[in-house]
Amino acid sequence: MPSPSPLPRVVVTGIGLLTPLGLNREDSFARALRGEGAVTAAPADIARWLPQALSASVDPAFTARLTKNEEGLDRATQFALVACREALQDAQRSAECGAQAEAWPYPPERRGVFVGIGMGGATTIEALHTRFQEQVQRAANSNGAVSPLVMHPLSVPRLMANAAAAGISMAHQMRGPSHTYSTACASSALALGEALRSIRHGYADAITVVGTEAMINPGSFVAWNALRVMAKPHPSGAVASCRPFDKDRSGFALGEGAAALVLERADLAELRGAKVYAELSGYGSSSDASHLTLSSREGQVRAIRMALDDAGLAPTDIHYLNAHGTATQAGDLVEVEALHEVFGAHIARLPVSSTKSLHGHLIGAGGAVELALTVLSLQRGSIPPTAYLEVPDPRCVLDHVAGVARHGQTLGAAMSNSFAFGGTNVSLVVKAHP
Repeated sequence: MPSPSPLPRVVVTGIGLLTPLGLNREDSFARALRGEGAVTAAPADIARWLPQALSASVDPAFTARLTKNEEGLDRATQFALVACREALQDAQRSAECGAQAEAWPYPPERRGVFVGIGMGGATTIEALHTRFQEQVQRAANSNGAVSPLVMHPLSVPRLMANAAAAGISMAHQMRGPSHTYSTACASSALALGEALRSIRHGYADAITVVGTEAMINPGSFVAWNALRVMAKPHPSGAVASCRPFDKDRSGFALGEGAAALVLERADLAELRGAKVYAELSGYGSSSDASHLTLSSREGQVRAIRMALDDAGLAPTDIHYLNAHGTATQAGDLVEVEALHEVFGAHIARLPVSSTKSLHGHLIGAGGAVELALTVLSLQRGSIPPTAYLEVPDPRCVLDHVAGVARHGQTLGAAMSNSFAFGGTNVSLVVKAHP
């Protein structure tokens, strides 16, 4: 009986970034390498209730890249559309000279979009609630002449979790599979892994995967504040407040933004002369099934080992790891324990950094943003630092890449981890492309 054909390889051919670090791919990665964080005091409407709140926001100048029809969409959908356009334009560049590559060698029915988002429509929901309360007050003062029931007729399509996927598929005529994943902090990492599987098993030839999140508003901050996981301002300045693996870490700063990665079947990408960043070669996912908010070492270990097995790699083959690294006391410690269990003695030689120290925690967008930075690190041989790490927690023994980036590295494979509230764990592995 003939052996089954090997599954097709899947490569990354386009990257788009819209983050607190920059309005595009190059600016975001360059600032990460400089170790310049984007965490600041939260906006005034949040600071009114939470004076010590911190956030990492996207520069308002991004709105110049929106079309007229996109100006009324939810902020998370706007982020997704902007990042997606950059990624698709990038994917059309050829390997040789950066000019336009051959047209997509597959029809719209073979192109899909997968989106990861933690709390879809958060900006729209906040605005709806605020307007409703204001209208209730006006109605009371006008003897019923004003109705609190008058809302924009497209409110629901704007706030639905799959709004970004719908907008992208319509804007770019992607008629293949369209899926939205919402698993808290692992949302877009999960979307990437499931897109990898979909291409491998023949459901699509190219999938644009987007992670997006926009919840820098009072309602979201009050909710997150109740969990006691957000960083307190550091005496040296707000920018230095998110300090993964530091002895004095106090939590993360909420961020916002988006990342888009174009995944393609490797043979078709090569056929059209596409520029290839890396191969997405490994995906592991597990569920803790133990606690809503406390991490499980066992669950993380399973996901990491599954990703290594899927990629056909040993732990010693990984040359850089972008950690989940949220800077919470319990979360960082559990992740370090999981890494030691999987990587053994190799952990002493494995550079591990958490870029959340720079761009904040982007929740549903975090996995895609961090994998994009990991892919760029792999391709260019430069590792972004764990910024603002001064005194490592003695229980978190790692090669932290503390403070300063490393350049001139030879990286054959890298890993990015995303571990979520609710117990979803995702690990992704990328290999250097020849």
